[in-house]
Amino acid sequence: MSEASGRIAITGANGFVGRAVSRALLGRGIAATGLVRGGAQCEPGVDARRIGDLGALTPDAFEGCGAVIHLAARVHMMGDAAAQKTSTSQAQALLQAYRAINVDGTLAAADAARRAGVTRFVLMSSIKVLGERDPGRPFTEDDARDPPDAYGVSKAEAEVKLLEFGSRTGLEIVIVRPPLVYGPGVRANFLAMMNAIARGMPLPLGAIDARRSLVSVDNLASATIECALDPAAAGRVFHVTDGYDPSVAELARKLGEHLGKPARLVPVPASVLRGLARVAGKTAQIDRLTGSLRVDSHRIREALGWQAPQSLDEGLAATAAWFRNRKP
Repeated sequence: MSEASGRIAITGANGFVGRAVSRALLGRGIAATGLVRGGAQCEPGVDARRIGDLGALTPDAFEGCGAVIHLAARVHMMGDAAAQKTSTSQAQALLQAYRAINVDGTLAAADAARRAGVTRFVLMSSIKVLGERDPGRPFTEDDARDPPDAYGVSKAEAEVKLLEFGSRTGLEIVIVRPPLVYGPGVRANFLAMMNAIARGMPLPLGAIDARRSLVSVDNLASATIECALDPAAAGRVFHVTDGYDPSVAELARKLGEHLGKPARLVPVPASVLRGLARVAGKTAQIDRLTGSLRVDSHRIREALGWQAPQSLDEGLAATAAWFRNRKP
């Protein structure tokens, strides 16, 4: 699909990534249709279409669109890890809840889009389909899927089934796998870290040299649109990162610099943190913090010629500016 060939539909257009994709599309002069539930609001200039469950989508929702960027999903929630450990039945119920939206809902959306005449369907997946920690080197798109939790399993299954669907029907499928996404409007752990730094709280991260790939929401939006437009993207999987993997301690220091509040980092060895985590029942969280998760994103740069519009520092500066100016 070319920029001149029509409108792009975005499921989940009212979300963190969806809003960035919407702004980027409109900034390039590409018409955008946002598929959102209930009274959710889209970015100004986006044609909002109200939908119900993904499984009930009809071709009418995608009328006039040449491509779809599928962002709507059940996302990973903090309480899910505990639920998975409670009992086998609860873990299975949780997995089924993820599958209902992330697998079945995705396939239903793809089928409705295909019947509406859409030619390309871009799925926003996650690096979690490969694991929680890298294997001693950056993950590549060719690594075997090894998801660590129900969310990752559902995204891995969605990838496989969607690619099969595309092969069977002729719908062009593109898979995008981001690592941690940050930027203005970010929530969860990234926002918690900024809050802690801004308040001058000591953080036991000074000795954590584990490296983590990141992607700014604007870089991710740019790459995702490229995947919707470039003919060379069809049928492929792409990792998207900022192109530099900071250590956890380095990231905290950089955030402190951009916030104008030097991060108070205490050099606690990773082994000590892991020991304390076992006592507190927080092993999974600390393992993620102390383990590297590096992602190789050369493929999208080489195959599509995509270049990140923002550097890591530019992305962090924009995020810090939003943080300072936001309303409590």
